[in-house]
Amino acid sequence: MKKAIVTGGAGFIGSHMVDLLLNKGFLVIVVDNFSGGHKKNLKHHAKNKRLKIIKTDIRKIRFDDKIFNKVDYVFHFAGIGDIVPSIEKPSEYMDVNVQGTVKVLEAAKFFNVKKFVYAASASCYGLNENIINENEKIKVEHPYALSKYLGEKAVMHWNKVYKLPVNAIRIFNAYGPRVRTTGAYGAVFGVFFKQKLKNKPLTVVGDGKQTRDFVFVTDVVEAFFKAATTKLKGEIFNLGTGKPVQVKHLANLIGGKIVSIPDRPGEPRKSQANINKIKKKLSWKPKVSFEKGVNIMLKNIMDWKNAPLWTEKKITKATKTWFKTFNQNK
Repeated sequence: MKKAIVTGGAGFIGSHMVDLLLNKGFLVIVVDNFSGGHKKNLKHHAKNKRLKIIKTDIRKIRFDDKIFNKVDYVFHFAGIGDIVPSIEKPSEYMDVNVQGTVKVLEAAKFFNVKKFVYAASASCYGLNENIINENEKIKVEHPYALSKYLGEKAVMHWNKVYKLPVNAIRIFNAYGPRVRTTGAYGAVFGVFFKQKLKNKPLTVVGDGKQTRDFVFVTDVVEAFFKAATTKLKGEIFNLGTGKPVQVKHLANLIGGKIVSIPDRPGEPRKSQANINKIKKKLSWKPKVSFEKGVNIMLKNIMDWKNAPLWTEKKITKATKTWFKTFNQNK
């Protein structure tokens, strides 16, 4: 029986990775400290004896931690994913997203895992409004992007120096069931769905015409599985659909009143992935259209009933430091 570790396996993308692996007959070990993930994301596997959940912080993983023994694949999703708070807590982001990644790399190296797949971020491209391929110039704009990019650099360094087989996937905008519902101000879906449930206006940044390359979570984890099972190593792949969507279109699909909040400096107006490489080298392509994906989520909108309600006033307070920092950097 093949064996895989999913760090952050109780989180949004990680829990869907667990679904896929269990469906394929894997023995799966979830490593999560539950600071962002939730046990309820895995409750449908509660009786599955092929699933083991270990509550720990990735920064506490020892290089010789026996949970990595005889592991085929490591899927590394654990980390802090909220962008706006990174301005206020940069050292924490560096500690978790960089040093935490190194801890996992060291254990994977010690036990000679067959493949380590890192969840990188397209935020490393900064304000680039081109159709972005993997060779575009790196231009990080905030501590979150820096921490994820440095994590990626560490992963590639372990491949180069220690010959650890790795691949990295730069995710553009993943969405789908179980997208984060609590914690800091961030994921647009969680914000909008809670506002919809409370009959509050949807807080659209600026004119809403900014575009994002949204990719459905089941398509995301399929890509990660292909990146693990391919013979290729040391590769970086963009992961999106190549079909950007206006945020205003998302708001219209959800329905209800819309209120405009100030444009945020440091965020791109346009985000679009060139996915030719991942399509060609991994034989991957997105299967779920944006409209279908949003509809799937709307059918389960009550999943967001306990999410925090973000009002204009709360958003203004949460983004105060962000605006102050970027406005003085102009």
